[in-house]
Formats: sequence, structure tokens, C-alpha cells
Amino acid sequence: MRQLLPEALRRLWAHEARVFKSFGLWITGRRHQVRPTDRAFGYASPQAATVYGLTFVCVVETIGVSFLVREWPVVHAVLLVLDLYTVALVLGMQAAAVTRPHVLTPDALRLRAGARVDLVIPLDRIARVRGELKFQGAGGEVPDDVLELPVGSQTSLTVELTEPVTHVPLIGKRRAVTTVRFHADESRELAGALRAAANAAG
Repeated sequence: MRQLLPEALRRLWAHEARVFKSFGLWITGRRHQVRPTDRAFGYASPQAATVYGLTFVCVVETIGVSFLVREWPVVHAVLLVLDLYTVALVLGMQAAAVTRPHVLTPDALRLRAGARVDLVIPLDRIARVRGELKFQGAGGEVPDDVLELPVGSQTSLTVELTEPVTHVPLIGKRRAVTTVRFHADESRELAGALRAAANAAG
């Protein structure tokens, strides 16, 4: 446990650094590590309304709390910093989701979930691609070898592999996965492109 704690903290720190770096990409309209020869597929649309709604609630709370504690300068300053950090973190997660899309390269499928997940699947390991709408938690317990990357509590594509790939979570142990369920805004287009690319690689 003592050996895992520093590693977990390092991962969390790196995650937050990636989140805040995404602001720069978002403002300038750029995307993270997408080459001209790659195809990018977004996935952030289903969560946008929720994120912006939560941001609005956080801003209202910040204003309300600042008014209530205005007579205690130290408390006011501490809470203001924490509230502004929360607002920035929530917006940063959306920025990371927008600027870090799924990427189909000539030899791999790179699946991402904001700054939290970055999983590379070689095309020659893809056995099957299915377009299917699944809602998180609707199918019962998820097997250990299945990785779900829901957006708005849903996934729209399932990829089955011939060999496992290693998923490294922010907190917890690495695990081998042979099936990945994820969402893409243009799921049909990605499924078709991925089947063609996997067949060519195989």
C-alpha cells in the first residue's frame, strides 16, 4: 500500500496537469497529438450540457458562499480559491475531452477519455467492431477484461480483440482487457473506418 500511494498521487497530479494544459489547446482550436494523416473522432457532445450546467451551479455557489463569509477574510479567501479551482477543473475536463479525441492512425486505434484514459490498440489485434448502444450499469456487473469508457452514461461502439491490451487507470492496478466499449459522436463513420483499417492491417 505504501508503494502504491506515491504512484497514485503521481498519476493524479499528472492528470490534473493534462487537464489544465487542455485549456490552451481548447482556446487555440488545436487537438492533442493528431497528425495530418490521422482521423479524429470526437465523443464529448453527450456530456457538454451536463458539464456546462454543473459549471453554472458552481459559479452560483461561489458567489453565494462569498457573500455569506464576506466578514471573515481568511475563510473567504480560502473558499474562493477552492471554488474557483473547482470551476476551472470542471471546465478543464470538458476541454480535455474536446481536445483529446479518439484517433485512428494507420496502425492503431487510440481511445481516450479526456485526460483520464489513453489506450492504444494495434489494428492487427482488432477481431470485431460492433455498433451497439449500451447504458452504463444496465447490463449488470462488468467483467474484468471489459473496459467501459462511457460518455453521458452510454457507449455506442464495442471492439473485441484477439489479444489483450493493458489499461492503466488513474488509481488501481493495471489490467488486461480484451473488449472495449466506448462512445463516438460519429459512431457509424468510425466503425466503418475502423473495420476497413483493421482488415487492411490483418
